[in-house]
Amino acid sequence: MSELLTGGEAVTPKVTDILARVRRFIADELEPLCAREGLGWEAGTPRPLLRQVWSRSRELGLYGIQLPTAIGGAGLTVSEQATVKEAIYASGCSLAPHIMGELSGPPRVGALYKVATPDQVERIIRPVLEARLSACFALTEENAGSDAGNVQTRAVRTADGWRLNGRKKYISGSPFADLAVVIASTSEDPKARELSAFFVEADRPGYRIDAGYKTMAGGSHTGDIVLEDCDVPAGNLIGERGRGLALSMGRITVNRLLHCPAMLGLARIALESSIRRARTRSQFGRPIAAFQAIQHMIADMATELAAARALMYQVAAAIDAGGDPRAQAAMAKVFCSETAFRIADRAVQVHGGEGIIQGNVVEWIFRMLRMYRITTGTSEIQRNTIAKALLDPEG
Repeated sequence: MSELLTGGEAVTPKVTDILARVRRFIADELEPLCAREGLGWEAGTPRPLLRQVWSRSRELGLYGIQLPTAIGGAGLTVSEQATVKEAIYASGCSLAPHIMGELSGPPRVGALYKVATPDQVERIIRPVLEARLSACFALTEENAGSDAGNVQTRAVRTADGWRLNGRKKYISGSPFADLAVVIASTSEDPKARELSAFFVEADRPGYRIDAGYKTMAGGSHTGDIVLEDCDVPAGNLIGERGRGLALSMGRITVNRLLHCPAMLGLARIALESSIRRARTRSQFGRPIAAFQAIQHMIADMATELAAARALMYQVAAAIDAGGDPRAQAAMAKVFCSETAFRIADRAVQVHGGEGIIQGNVVEWIFRMLRMYRITTGTSEIQRNTIAKALLDPEG
């Protein structure tokens, strides 16, 4: 099966070395930690343990490895990042999102390095890159999801800085973040859209986390950030006033594309688990792998996974070549998310009763992959982007 799914990966000497280190880290340290502490995909990991993982990953040169060399990363191409990320998620380790610091800040603040002031670099960005602080990104609100510009959180100028009020919803990493990059309206006219970005430390008065809910995939790494007369100094404004949305959307093509390897890594687990189940479960005196209905489901799962991977790596190569294939990245996001979910759905079917029991990995993957059709731009938003490029290329 593995030979059928190869192709497109950036298996460079650099990536080969990184993957060897990742596999050792997972096998020798993370999996024993998960077993010892009872950690899993469903359960949230205590903050002190997360900090240990981040620090150890940093020591091994893996934390923030996707960033440019100028700020401590390995300078991976987008294709190389996709290859590493897909392999990390396909490992099945529940701490996979923390190996490169995806939920704790390096990718979020690394993109701000060029516009940050020297004070912000030393006070905030460098500590995040070095795993001494963690950061989350707070854009989404009740009425500002797909319509990202409709932010209602307000930042009003004060004598010493800015006073923020608002509620950010469904913010990944917020329960364990030391600070947030908050997008807020700085317009004096409530009807005008002028969005700016701010660093807001979690220990400031008026900043609190409401994490009294879980997503359908379980865990506890998502929460709301509530800002009530939260004052920040003028030096916490990131870049120019009114450029917040541009900063947050500046890497949208890359960000959308780089969600795909996580989806496909999980889909690969579902496929491999289904193959094992088909070989070992017997009905009517023989393994269910002998039945054509099961064979066809597995054949379709493998074929669709190979197609999704091919599209992902094609778009990654286009970005690495210097292009900005925004519509193609949207195609990859919608196709990979919906394909991965179909694979998970068939995996549940292959597993039968075992597949609908909580605690079975394919049941959790089914729920997790359903979420990816919503996060980082819904499938409908991706289709809007694609259609606009096709029907109004000059628009």
